[in-house]
Amino acid sequence: MDIRIGVSHATREISLEMPDDDKSISKTKSAVEAALAGESATLWLTDKRGKETAIPSAKIAFVEFGAPNGDRKMGFGS
Repeated sequence: MDIRIGVSHATREISLEMPDDDKSISKTKSAVEAALAGESATLWLTDKRGKETAIPSAKIAFVEFGAPNGDRKMGFGS
């Protein structure tokens, strides 16, 4: 699953490729909900490769969950 997080006063979003199993998706959504509710000062996420990312909860502008897009196009043309 892909997740994009917008950060206030930053020009780019944070994009992470998260594990696809139901337990990991549920855990990630719960962590995001807790961060947005102000229950934690920092949102910690661990991607598929084990890399940990910390985002200050107060700076989160938006969070977008989505399925990985297998047919991504690169370059110019149609």
